[in-house]
Order: sequence, then C-alpha cells, then structure tokens
Amino acid sequence: MSANLILIGMPGAGKSTVGVILAKLLSMDFIDTDILIQRKCICELQTIVNTQGYLTLRAIEEEVITALSANSTVIATGGSAVYSATAMSHLRKNGTVVYLKLAMRELVSRLHNFATRGIASPPAQTFRSLFTERSRLYREYADVTIDCSGKSQDAVAEEIAESVTTL
Repeated sequence: MSANLILIGMPGAGKSTVGVILAKLLSMDFIDTDILIQRKCICELQTIVNTQGYLTLRAIEEEVITALSANSTVIATGGSAVYSATAMSHLRKNGTVVYLKLAMRELVSRLHNFATRGIASPPAQTFRSLFTERSRLYREYADVTIDCSGKSQDAVAEEIAESVTTL
C-alpha cells in the first residue's frame, strides 16, 4: 500500500493511539499532525490557543498539513483539520480519509482535559456544540467511517486495516 491513511475525528476518538497501532499492523510510517504543530511552534497546542487564539492554531494546522509530504503513512490529524478545505484536499490527493466516529457520551467519558487539551474552538463553545458542528464535516470528508463505540483501539485498527485493503 503506497497511499496514506488519514485519520479524522473528535478529540478523544483515538486517532493518535489507533494510528500507531494501525501503522504497525500495516507496516506503514506514522505522523501525528498535532505533534508537528507543537514541534514547529515549540509549545503545546493549548499555549497557542491561550496566547494567539484558536483561529491562529487552525491557520498553523493548515500550514503544517499542506506542507506535509508523505507516502505509505498513517496520518493522525488534529480534530480541527476538517475546517480547512485546503488541508483536506491536500491530504486526500494521496490517501484515504478514515473517520473515527464515537458517540458523544463516550467522548465525554474519555475527555477529562477539555479546557487544557488545545482544542481549536471559540472559548464559549460547548463540547456538544463542537461535536455537532464537526460531525457534519467529518462525514463530508470521510471515505470510510469506522464506528468506534465500545471497541478497543486494537479492534478499531484491525477494522480499519480490513476495510482499506478491500478498497
């Protein structure tokens, strides 16, 4: 497989963890775009949000993603990557976009650091509102949707591997 696998979904859906497992399973490289942003800015995502605002974080995310050149790589994106049509177009040119879908209640039970996680959203926006807004975008960009509810991260990675080998 020479194309990339791009993981999208809400914070807490398991993109980074599932991405590492999936990369090992398929003998692919792995990139986490949130880590690329942190390395570029030499600070945590939340620091960018606190000092420069969530729109700056989204702009940096778009810049990092559009500069990305990868092949045969699992790419875990930040939850807000779908706000940039430019970034998503760049990723889709050489890859399959996989939406890790998780129910709102399961996301809330996983996320204990919403206020400090570096989520690119307006300060007053609730997690429920963010979930509703982003879910539409995830569905729009997804080539494959994997329902992760009640599944282990290993099981999700195996399901992705099976679904993409049949594409």
